[in-house]
Amino acid sequence: MSDSFFFKSTSEPLVLVRRIAFTLAIATFFLMALGSATRVMNAGLSCPDWPLCYGEIVPSDQMNLQVFLEWFHRVVASSVGLLTAAFVVMTWWYRSLLPRWLPWASVGAFCLVLVQGILGGLTVTEQLRFDIVTAHLGTGLLFFCTLIGICINLIPYRAFNTVGRLPWFGGVAVGFVYFQSILGALVSSRWAVHQCLAGSELSQPCVVVNSHIAGVVPASLSILAIVFLTWRTAALQPLLRQLAYTTGLLLAMQVAIGVSTYSLHLQIEPITILHQAVGAALLGTLVAFTVLAWRDRLESI
Repeated sequence: MSDSFFFKSTSEPLVLVRRIAFTLAIATFFLMALGSATRVMNAGLSCPDWPLCYGEIVPSDQMNLQVFLEWFHRVVASSVGLLTAAFVVMTWWYRSLLPRWLPWASVGAFCLVLVQGILGGLTVTEQLRFDIVTAHLGTGLLFFCTLIGICINLIPYRAFNTVGRLPWFGGVAVGFVYFQSILGALVSSRWAVHQCLAGSELSQPCVVVNSHIAGVVPASLSILAIVFLTWRTAALQPLLRQLAYTTGLLLAMQVAIGVSTYSLHLQIEPITILHQAVGAALLGTLVAFTVLAWRDRLESI
């Protein structure tokens, strides 16, 4: 395939853009973990107004742990938004030295940031309405996955053309894990576990919880299929192999943490936060594997 898509230039603008993309991906992962901590610590409405907090940029008089979490979450979110805007400007400014798809991908990422910012404001003004909170996390994951895809397409890579059906299996696994993440967000935003444990097993919160538990099966099987096929492929590119085995490790961690979280009735906040962070890491790793597998396949054509 032509270098017009998988640009192999090592120009200074490309290196700089790549660094910004990776910085954005890391900052977004931290932002999602911080958002999880804000929700778990019941700090989502600690700042009763938006975009300011108690009518101030820094609410020093009202500052406590919960207010700090919500305020700091907004600060990091704003920083990510501004850095994404700078990323868009830079990719268009240097577009003649960059892959043709990159400026448009940066615009797509920025649109997701704008939607995420609107949803973030609505979570406060609509008093943490569960559908808005769920959409907020879902959009955040889409933004994170977009950044991972951009980063993986910008790294130097030598294709082996041995991936076979792995790109398709990766895409299926990404779909299952993303859907499972949305179910998890729904469980979280509706406090479904607490309501299920306190009420009837046939109640709507229990249906949500049981759907999330059932969703573990297809997501796990799709990841295990990737690990097995990777193990069976002798001449696979080393980076792809590392990513595949990492998804297996993250899956084992996520299942163990999920069981602990449910068994402890979500009473241990750090474990609940870790459950959501590992889930995001698993999704991001799967996206990286899938994009790289398709890149291996397409670059060999």
